[in-house]
Amino acid sequence: MAVLRPYLYTGGVHKHGLLIELLEDLGGYIIQKVVTGTEVNLIMLIPEKDIPIVKKQSDELLGIMVEAPLTGVEIAVVSPTLASHHLPHSACDIAEYLRHPGANTNMIGLARGMGRRVSLSMDYERKLINEHDIAVFTFGSFSDCIINKKPKLFEGIEIPIVVTGGPDLKTEEVSGADLYVGDIGRTSHRLRKAEEISALDKLNEGVGKIADNIRKQQAKDPLSVLPARVMKEIENQVPEIRTVLSPAPLTLQLNGLRVKLPYDEFHEKIEKLEFDEGVTLSELANISKSKMKNYILIKIKSKSDVGFAI
Repeated sequence: MAVLRPYLYTGGVHKHGLLIELLEDLGGYIIQKVVTGTEVNLIMLIPEKDIPIVKKQSDELLGIMVEAPLTGVEIAVVSPTLASHHLPHSACDIAEYLRHPGANTNMIGLARGMGRRVSLSMDYERKLINEHDIAVFTFGSFSDCIINKKPKLFEGIEIPIVVTGGPDLKTEEVSGADLYVGDIGRTSHRLRKAEEISALDKLNEGVGKIADNIRKQQAKDPLSVLPARVMKEIENQVPEIRTVLSPAPLTLQLNGLRVKLPYDEFHEKIEKLEFDEGVTLSELANISKSKMKNYILIKIKSKSDVGFAI
């Protein structure tokens, strides 16, 4: 199975079809295409060994190709509260900034009432967060709260945890966190100051490294099928996905994808998805009802679980 690397291409509208044709011939995937009046943006997964070929083609089309390390990563941006007295909220800027290198983000506001204990009080919330690849918790500006109280929120979270806050703390001071990034506290303004942008850049870099580590672990026992290939087969075999009005009807994850179709109506069709190798998706993945809006969640099994990979 080829190692794929994520890239963003920006170039001319009229000639981008040549690049798509080349990429498909090489075995790569177009994850998202956005066309404006003068240019096209393509988020792509490219076979690592073929990156120079695609780069040469993009140069000939007068386009720009840059790495998009968080492509194919779905991130939960979690805030203990999104109440009106905290707006504008740093979580909004964090979610937006994580999208720059290709991530899909979902904002989850726990919205705890006055006097309630700070913890994930529902198993539903844990399961919803755990459906993602990485969780980014957005905290405030008090060291004692972040160090001694907020880690209760991490109980039952099985995915990597990134924490943002105002104080300049070390990661090891925040129990349960895989990464802590300071200078992103709860403010009454948008995150636009130089030190805040620098902190957001540090956040993206750190989250990118966590995603790369997940990919490296997966490489030791590869998935039985690439999520991007499943995405393409759904687009080809389930035409109803083209009627979904969401900006991302199919959201890639590092080990699967979220299908934004009603589970009860479409899960059997998704399970029976056929591949050229003679297997169905139900043989390669666990398919369940998502905790998010009755969507379909696909978690792909590893090669060691299935016995083969396609």
